[in-house]
Amino acid sequence: MLDLHRQYAQIREEVLAAVERVCSSQQFVLGAEVEALEREIAAFTGASAAVGCASGTDALWLALVVAGVQPGDAVITTAFSFFASASAIARAGARPVFVDVDPNTLNLDPERIKTRLRAGGSYKVRALLPVHLYGQCVDMDRLQQIADEFKLPILEDAAQAIGAKWRGQNAGSIGKASAFSFYPTKNLSAYGDAGLVTTCDLNLAEHMRNHGSPLRYHHEEVGWNCRMDTIQAAILRVKLPHLETWNQQRRQRAATYDRLLADAGLVSKKKVGPPQVSPHAFHVFHQYVIRARRRDELRKFLGERKIGTEVYYPIPLHLQPCFAYLGYSAGDLPESERAASEVLALPMFPELAEAEQQSVVENIAEFYS
Repeated sequence: MLDLHRQYAQIREEVLAAVERVCSSQQFVLGAEVEALEREIAAFTGASAAVGCASGTDALWLALVVAGVQPGDAVITTAFSFFASASAIARAGARPVFVDVDPNTLNLDPERIKTRLRAGGSYKVRALLPVHLYGQCVDMDRLQQIADEFKLPILEDAAQAIGAKWRGQNAGSIGKASAFSFYPTKNLSAYGDAGLVTTCDLNLAEHMRNHGSPLRYHHEEVGWNCRMDTIQAAILRVKLPHLETWNQQRRQRAATYDRLLADAGLVSKKKVGPPQVSPHAFHVFHQYVIRARRRDELRKFLGERKIGTEVYYPIPLHLQPCFAYLGYSAGDLPESERAASEVLALPMFPELAEAEQQSVVENIAEFYS
């Protein structure tokens, strides 16, 4: 699925020098490296400010809290995403409200959001939390229209989408605040856990700082310890200048998969097919995902041939046992449920060779032959 050794081989000396720089400074939490990374990612995304934190999950929670989400509120999000998209809402004391996805892109369907908002309910919806799934932005035009109509902030879950764009505008600069993850598998990855929040509101950024303390040992509000380690910031600073090249290489690999799957007749025969890419989206392909008939059998077949795959995600969030209290049942969100039974992520990373992709597709074709 992912070979991190190939990337490390390219930047090994830069990374080791960065780690040595931190070790020599003996400054291991926050400090100059984190501040520099925050400035650089704010500039990269076009946001006014960025605040480093310990993980993408912490970033989601911080974004929700500073946007005013409180216990008793509700937040609309997708049912088809990683668990953190919903768990951060619950952690903020709010109620996740799950909405189904567009079957073409697997991103949140704005029309279904509008329908849900017009239906009302006993919980006050405080925010919209769209997920830019697999590296493709949600339809932000339609979502912004809904946000304006219902006077709701948009908080972007951009954990999989650093470098992605909607109509040329970077993920991380569109909503009120945005959360990024630098988990080791991400397009921009740390060597451990790390995350970051961007915002175009400088006041919000100040409320996300260390323990709610703008001045050491002076606490005007209750904050939390979810700080970024300095070594992770230094490593991310080495990688950030390479990100646009790596994302472009991912896009090229995705185009190669598209061509190979089509040439093999797999798409025309409706055996497999990737989700649609919007013409307004700059997709950075954190994952290359297909929807496949007999998905589990195909995955087993590929695994026996030493081809790594993964299912993102096998159980939609509204059917997770921990969210049973929300009252959802199987059949409530059929597109998310259907996607969970069909999606399969194929090997995807910038250094992936075309010969390896050919082998993947040849084996898929053999399975369906």
